[in-house]
Amino acid sequence: MAVVTTKAIVLSSLKYSDSSLIVKCYTQEEGLKSYLIRGILKAKKGGLKVAYFQPLTQLNIVASHNNKGTLNSIKEVQISNPYKTVYKDIIKQSVVMFLSEVLSYSIKEEEENSQLFDYLETGLIWLDLHDKIANFHLLFLLNLTRFLGFYPDLSEKDKLGFDLVEGNFTDVTSQKNIIYGNNYYQFKKLLGINFDSIENVSFNKHERQVVLKIIIRYFELHLDGFKKPKSLQILETVFS
Repeated sequence: MAVVTTKAIVLSSLKYSDSSLIVKCYTQEEGLKSYLIRGILKAKKGGLKVAYFQPLTQLNIVASHNNKGTLNSIKEVQISNPYKTVYKDIIKQSVVMFLSEVLSYSIKEEEENSQLFDYLETGLIWLDLHDKIANFHLLFLLNLTRFLGFYPDLSEKDKLGFDLVEGNFTDVTSQKNIIYGNNYYQFKKLLGINFDSIENVSFNKHERQVVLKIIIRYFELHLDGFKKPKSLQILETVFS
């Protein structure tokens, strides 16, 4: 058992027995880790607080890490990047709930990936600091595929369609899982841009929902065991 000091981003927390939580975090030092936090739901003042383990909270933790496949424990915790707006804004709360669910289904590796960690950290800080965020979740997920290994191959983007299975552009538009026409045009708006360019991208309500469904389908085709997020409907309602 090793004692590790690391940054961590909370992906999910699940009630365990009457008083405990199982918390899944993506850590900077060792990738995905799950922790059993005993007694936190009945804790007295001082010690660990439930508020530390809301979805996508950014933490500094001191933890005991066991061998793979067993639950770990957290000794100390502090919030590393306190959010100013995320938990006060119903739209941002909905986005965070949705993204935490997608990340829980997408990230499986128990090993260091500092570039992925930095991307998550930077993206969430951007969300907290900006107001025009209607398209943030679309770009966040699409650019996440860079770190998961299936970002679209942009080398032939003048072709007529995009093959969601192969992750590249094609002139064949008759097969299943190839997008073309207006759906393809809307999807392409997000390719090759960063968060600061997102307010220049315009979607109406219907287009935003279509693009999100395309991205979710893209994840389903490339990640084993990926499930359609339960919070998808809440997100669609919030942005309608």
